[in-house]
Amino acid sequence: MTPHQTYIKRCVELAQNGLGTTYPNPLVGSVIVYNDIIIGEGWHKKTGESHAEVIAINSIKDKSLLKKSTIYVSLEPCSHFGKTPPCADLIIEHQIPKVVIGTIDPFAKVCGNGIAKLKNAGIEVEVGFLEKECNELNKRFFTFHQKKRPYIILKWAQTQDGFIAPLQKNHNRPVWISNEFSRQLVHKWRTEEQAILVGTNTVLQDNPKLDIRHWIGQNPMRIVLDRELKIPEDYSVYDTNSKTIFITEKHKESFKENIYFETIDFQNNRNAQILDILYKHQIQSVIIEGGTSVLQSFIKDNLWDEARVFASDLILENGIKAPDFDVEEHSQTSILNDTLSLFYNSRQKNEDK
Repeated sequence: MTPHQTYIKRCVELAQNGLGTTYPNPLVGSVIVYNDIIIGEGWHKKTGESHAEVIAINSIKDKSLLKKSTIYVSLEPCSHFGKTPPCADLIIEHQIPKVVIGTIDPFAKVCGNGIAKLKNAGIEVEVGFLEKECNELNKRFFTFHQKKRPYIILKWAQTQDGFIAPLQKNHNRPVWISNEFSRQLVHKWRTEEQAILVGTNTVLQDNPKLDIRHWIGQNPMRIVLDRELKIPEDYSVYDTNSKTIFITEKHKESFKENIYFETIDFQNNRNAQILDILYKHQIQSVIIEGGTSVLQSFIKDNLWDEARVFASDLILENGIKAPDFDVEEHSQTSILNDTLSLFYNSRQKNEDK
């Protein structure tokens, strides 16, 4: 690994600390190197707060060193005024002579403009180091801006004999397929994504909170498909703890803070319309957790990027079948008696080429 790659790798490691807290901004890490030694570093923690480059620069007490240093950043420095001033301007102000960038920012207000501004100021700029890792880091941000939809993660748990739930169960009580440690991991995932989507039957049968009670962080937005508005208003998804969007074919005005209703035609490209609504609400990532029917529809439409499937050693012998999913497994991890398999949608990647 070259020195440039080593320092960009550190930028990526730093940036990962912001997963789940920077939306709608991307994950960005930055380090400043003087005489082959990192003298400053930082990452973007939260929208509205300082960007990675600003934190890295501010971490250095002797600012005179900046004129003889190189700043590394996983994503192209911004060049526009948003909630904070442009990072490119700060780099120019401190006369940092060289900038090394992992990958270009696809956001229209940046997208090459930050690089151009730096070069026009006489700064040496190198781009394209560990691009694959930098792009993977911001797969949610990139998908949102390039495909005009959120990054889609499918998630379910199934028994050893291929069922996700029994045919009959106690009303409003979920039947756990996976173990408690797998469920805790799912709650961690919820803190990392902007939204979670479920169907009507999942809510009616389980009355889920769709929160992160087994982890620490921010609850995701809840997206509930309720075509005929069957879900009673005393169910947990109607509490105001999280922003909740009900997608329905019936018109209804919001009557509570944090509760919204969006109308679509359920018989005409339903999933594409759902993704348009999520894009409108600036949602960059969504975990689809609920129901074989909903999951299967997104698989059928090839509208998914990643799938996370738990398989337990439980045997039901009969029940609701898991989605029909014939995709090559990417990796597998054991969580006690559960097996977690990860899948990536190669068809989506091929369509992008």
